[in-house]
Amino acid sequence: MRIGFIGAGKVGFTFGKYFTVQGADVSGYYSLHETSAKEAAEFTHTKYYARIEDIVSDSDALFLTCPDGAIENVWDQIKRYSLTGKCICHCSGSLSSDVFSEISRKEAYGYSIHPLFAVSSKRRSYREISKAYITIEGHEKYLNLWAEFFEDLGNPVKIISAENKALYHCAAVFVSNFVCGLFDEGISLLKQCGFDESDAVAALGPMLVNNAETLEEKGTVEALTGPVERADAVTVKRHLEAVSEREAMIYKHISEVLVEIAQKKNPKRDYSGIRKLLSEK
Repeated sequence: MRIGFIGAGKVGFTFGKYFTVQGADVSGYYSLHETSAKEAAEFTHTKYYARIEDIVSDSDALFLTCPDGAIENVWDQIKRYSLTGKCICHCSGSLSSDVFSEISRKEAYGYSIHPLFAVSSKRRSYREISKAYITIEGHEKYLNLWAEFFEDLGNPVKIISAENKALYHCAAVFVSNFVCGLFDEGISLLKQCGFDESDAVAALGPMLVNNAETLEEKGTVEALTGPVERADAVTVKRHLEAVSEREAMIYKHISEVLVEIAQKKNPKRDYSGIRKLLSEK
């Protein structure tokens, strides 16, 4: 199967390089941004396409690695060409393959293929993406073929339904994007204690990394520590009194989840004092 990329951002770079390094057949890149497509083609040792119709013709599968908001527009462009038997894939976490309207009339097959992974660098992330779960949703005809393709590359694969795409993507946002927000809140609090930003990052970074590794190894119940887990209502009260109203709201909402985890870890421990604090307006 020959794979072409329409769009040359971080995901396009990453998947293209990952595929070629693993020996997959990649035709090349087309993008509205000519410089980016040429750079991606050079990086992956594939071909730059100046015309979208040429990459469509040369590829058995097309990965639309453009921003989510552009996927439907790109689909509207390529569906004017012959697509018989081709796979049309996008890499959005939130959109399903339903974005490819009337694809059956083109005798083509639509898929959403998303790495559960934060692609942060267009030139380096391909080295780490082998660890990522790949979620696949789309037409049943080639669903197992795509699952086997990624499993052969070494990725764990999960097939999901179109109805669950929003829920799935929300899970990723909780663990990835929200952690950035919580980390920034931690930096802000340390700065109020006299840290400068670089010192705050250096101080909190190892804690974050160690916690992530422990969570992956042991799960949330065994990984949980801290005042909520200990049912230390005195410390929780001091925290809530020390922070702003907005920070207290965040603290309370997350701590409500932590109480549920803590109760699983310590079923005989009394968390009523903590629950009362968290419920106060």
